[in-house]
Amino acid sequence: MKEPQSFVPETTTGGPTAPSAYRKPNGEKPSVAGDPIILPPGIDSPTFKKFTQQLADIVGRDNVTVISKDEELYQESYLDPSKAHDMFHILEKQYFVSSAVVAPRDVPDVQAIMRLCNEFEVPVWPFSIGRNVGYGGAGPRVPGSLGMDMGRNMNKILNVDVEGAYALVEPGVTFFDLHDYLVKNNLRDRLWIDVPDLGGGSVLGNTCERGVGYTPYGDHWMMHCGMEVVLPDGSLIRTGMGALPDPNADPNLPPHEQTANSCWQLFNYGFGPYNDGIFTQSSLGVITKMGIWLMTNPGGYQSYLITIPSDKELHQAIEIIRPLRVGMVLQNVPTLRHVLMDAAVMGDKTTYSDSKKPLTDSEIDAIAKKLNLGRWNFYGALYGPEPIREVMWQVVKASFGNIPGAKFYFPEEMPDNKVLQIRNNTLQGIPSVDELKWVDWLPNGGHLFFSPIAKVTGDDALAQYELTRRRSEEFGFDFIGTFVVGMREMHHIVCIVYDRKDADSRRRAHKLISTLVDDAAKLGWGEYRTHLALMDQIAETYNFNDNAQMKLNEKIKNALDPKGILAPGKNGIWPSTYDKKAWRVPI
Repeated sequence: MKEPQSFVPETTTGGPTAPSAYRKPNGEKPSVAGDPIILPPGIDSPTFKKFTQQLADIVGRDNVTVISKDEELYQESYLDPSKAHDMFHILEKQYFVSSAVVAPRDVPDVQAIMRLCNEFEVPVWPFSIGRNVGYGGAGPRVPGSLGMDMGRNMNKILNVDVEGAYALVEPGVTFFDLHDYLVKNNLRDRLWIDVPDLGGGSVLGNTCERGVGYTPYGDHWMMHCGMEVVLPDGSLIRTGMGALPDPNADPNLPPHEQTANSCWQLFNYGFGPYNDGIFTQSSLGVITKMGIWLMTNPGGYQSYLITIPSDKELHQAIEIIRPLRVGMVLQNVPTLRHVLMDAAVMGDKTTYSDSKKPLTDSEIDAIAKKLNLGRWNFYGALYGPEPIREVMWQVVKASFGNIPGAKFYFPEEMPDNKVLQIRNNTLQGIPSVDELKWVDWLPNGGHLFFSPIAKVTGDDALAQYELTRRRSEEFGFDFIGTFVVGMREMHHIVCIVYDRKDADSRRRAHKLISTLVDDAAKLGWGEYRTHLALMDQIAETYNFNDNAQMKLNEKIKNALDPKGILAPGKNGIWPSTYDKKAWRVPI
């Protein structure tokens, strides 16, 4: 059983036999020149060198990088993401770090890498781009894992079907890439993509982490259709209609190059059990291709801003939003943002205050007045021909008009409001990276996302806001957050901004989010996605009927990945070859 510490031989308890080699404690510097910062668990230096040489034989030496010195962990920018560690680290920079990074060139490379990792029993952590900032970036859950950079070489848009309104993409295709493809091929007047706040991430990666955007196609997983997946043993499958061969496919081509059934990106389910879901937020397969539905141009568009003057109207605003959203009057995924989120996009904390402490209500009100914003700010959009938009707008305006002091704006009425101009693009599927500016609220800004799910009710919104703001200020941080409203639930995204070069700031941020996880669970709120350091803690809160869901996940994991090679520990699911208690992250 793989353990993170102590020089003791491997043992197992009912699982497959693990390597018999001795392992280095996590964080100990290898003494052999050329060794990585941390070796994979159970792997000694000579074995590691043999392993990486065979990796280079598969993909070419230019596609293998051993992470052998701290200088290789220099990347701290979203635009230049690290491929080896968590750029926005809350533990030491060297903790969630890969031993080496490999960049497969094609599907056969991925299959060969998985088979090699099984042979050497080296854990492998796939990622698409490495921009999953706030949740761990490219860092592996198990230090010393082999990072597998799926996006460096596998970055093609394989197909855009205009009539079917879908695209087929590889892991390295970003939202910018897909949008630019539509523009360059004169398809933007017919097809739109949905984008999250930042456009540099992988379409495939964001979708399979169940990320969201803000057009009517904002639930990205709902809009995926058909995947190609390499399983932990190196075998290749296509899901849904992709499992039915194309009668015109060339049988002489390797499977990954064969044309697919014409309905692969049109009907998700195929026949029999629906497998796609087990490959989201999971450690059961490496996704090499994915279909994504595109939105047809709605024939008209208008974004808007509604400012809500104070905290006391938050309850009323959410109660207004719920029936409009369920009834599809609010057509897109709207957001209700705290003023400090918008303020942080327009300037750092020193722009507004000299205080080192969390801002007071009077200081926050002064910021809102200065920026001509409310304490809460609702961003939405109208889609369709002008008569439809006009009717929808009258309903929206009349409903929110019941809030005392609410004000209504279109982007052309506030040309200097940077956030409204950004949202005007985002809500019509035009990607940017401008909103990452809020990370600079503090010097050397890093961030964690705390993201509980709740009902769309005023009571829940007030309770979550009161709890998260009180806890944030208790640990010395300003509350920066937004309610993202789905069809029948809210993602409450709390942005914990800290100084990543200050150990105390990192420690307080880690303690804050850990405390919030426990607080939320006691009130029935669970997180939908999290940072590497919190995966075990959150997984343990989903414990109905003596952890029945986790037991099922572990059974599937051990059946498909008996050696525990692929992303061990991801989202709290540990193979039988690991002692999950020993790998718990210290707080």
